[in-house]
Amino acid sequence: MDSWQELQLVVDKRAELGEGPSWDKINKRLLWVDIFGQKIHAFYPETGEQREWKEEAYVTSVVPVLDQGVVVTLPHGIYRVDLADSSSTLLAEVELDRLGNRCNDAKCDPQGRLWVGTMDRTERQPTGNLYRLSKAGPLRQVVSGVTISNGLAWSPDGQVMYYIDSPTHQVMAYDFDSVSGGIAHPRVAVTVPPQLGMPDGMTVDAQGTLWVCLWGGSRVTQWNPLDGQLLGEILIPAPNVTSCAFAGDSLDELYITTARTGLNAETLAQFPHTGGLFRVKTRVPGLPTQAFVQ
Repeated sequence: MDSWQELQLVVDKRAELGEGPSWDKINKRLLWVDIFGQKIHAFYPETGEQREWKEEAYVTSVVPVLDQGVVVTLPHGIYRVDLADSSSTLLAEVELDRLGNRCNDAKCDPQGRLWVGTMDRTERQPTGNLYRLSKAGPLRQVVSGVTISNGLAWSPDGQVMYYIDSPTHQVMAYDFDSVSGGIAHPRVAVTVPPQLGMPDGMTVDAQGTLWVCLWGGSRVTQWNPLDGQLLGEILIPAPNVTSCAFAGDSLDELYITTARTGLNAETLAQFPHTGGLFRVKTRVPGLPTQAFVQ
């Protein structure tokens, strides 16, 4: 099993709940959020510049839009935002009748449809759902009975969707219909042993292997989804590793978000850069972030 240790701390932001990195290739910037800090962050690798935008509520994900701007998810809504002037347009309301839930992770499929999941705010009850939003129609529920909706990813050929409901410790695989956006034939692709941590966000590389971040596990793990075998890991100097995305012109830089929430003072002193944005070079390039198509 391989282990990569050439890790860099690129932004020492100390986010309460850093999440949702995505690569905006048009503007050459890495977008990510601090959910509890209610902020959208941007890091420009070519210059080292950092920018941030404050929202009025938890901002749980950020995804670039194909032509301009970004799409963000707030606890009960999906919005298109122009970061230049902070103007926003509501695209869809989400579970206004379920105030015990909130939106969590979101990502676009290869055709540019947005998938967004909800979660129980107490992280105990399976009251969450997974939804799909396309330019052709309204928000549609696709998966129900979810406790903490998290990682989403698609295989390089676009025929398989992967999905994580964190407390199950499983990565589920579904046959994916690229035309309709429908999913079918759910099966377990990966089971993460509890002693390693709880699966959170994930991404896929060009060879089709899964890169899964482990909350409470201080690592990003690489898995073969065809046989469920662990292939490698990246150790992170932060207990709560939340999500990752490939970025850069060659897509061979993996950016990793982390979180400080829930950690006591002793642990934070031991891991002072927890909540930062990390980067590591990978031997295999990843798949690009898919922008939202509206």
